[in-house]
Amino acid sequence: MKWFKSLAFTTLALAVMATAVPVASAASKLSGKIVINGSSALLPLTLQAAKEFKKLNPKVKISASAAGSITGPQSVRKGIADIGAVDWDASTDVPGFKKFDGQVAHKVAVIPFAAVVNKGVGVDNLTTKQLQDIFSGKVKNWKEVGGNDASIVVVNRAFGSGTRVNFQMKALDGSDFMSKGDNYKEVKSSGDMKTAVETTPNAIGYMDLVYVTSKMKALKINDVAPTEANVINGKYKVWGYGYYMTKGQPTGATKAFIEYIQSKTFQNGSLKKLKFIPISAMK
Repeated sequence: MKWFKSLAFTTLALAVMATAVPVASAASKLSGKIVINGSSALLPLTLQAAKEFKKLNPKVKISASAAGSITGPQSVRKGIADIGAVDWDASTDVPGFKKFDGQVAHKVAVIPFAAVVNKGVGVDNLTTKQLQDIFSGKVKNWKEVGGNDASIVVVNRAFGSGTRVNFQMKALDGSDFMSKGDNYKEVKSSGDMKTAVETTPNAIGYMDLVYVTSKMKALKINDVAPTEANVINGKYKVWGYGYYMTKGQPTGATKAFIEYIQSKTFQNGSLKKLKFIPISAMK
């Protein structure tokens, strides 16, 4: 009887192992290399997803870089990237940029953008008109919009930035940016924008919420704060979808990686912790 119980237990253990092995084996069989380029706004999300995906699929290599949204679909078109991260749907025309024929857009996140100022700036709220006047260079002193008597330093993203496209269309209602001046700076990435606003007294700029730190303030626009709740309820308008562009429909490791980012596990987990909003929240 003891022998029978021992045999039964051993058989059960082997059965459990047998059912577990194919799952682990299937996960480990996925291999390849994924190259991602483009949006610096999406870079924190990409890096976190890559870290998690590689733990599940150790034979997949992922490299990610960010030189601005426009470089994403450009890199896919040139064949030097498998995924182009971009802050607009690059398969369609948008102001300033023609569509990239043959590329497929995959929504991966909702990105809230915010006007941000150096922590020392005594302003918490600006209207659309005030933002237009500041970023065009018409208003040059904070006292003109309720702040201290100090010259405004405008920090702008370089042309080709998806954050710039979204901010210009949705926060400035299409109004033009200034492009030169003693109190004007232009930066290449979201990380550069963060550093500039943090370290430059009286500076104003814009970025997605993931980059906002305690050394700056995210402003209300027309008395509405840039929060997840206000984006979802429709009160805050300065947001956009983040996309992964691929040449045709993706396959293999690239397809699996995009599906992982779009999964409920990642969307409702790490993505939300990074201050992005799940794409399902906007349906």
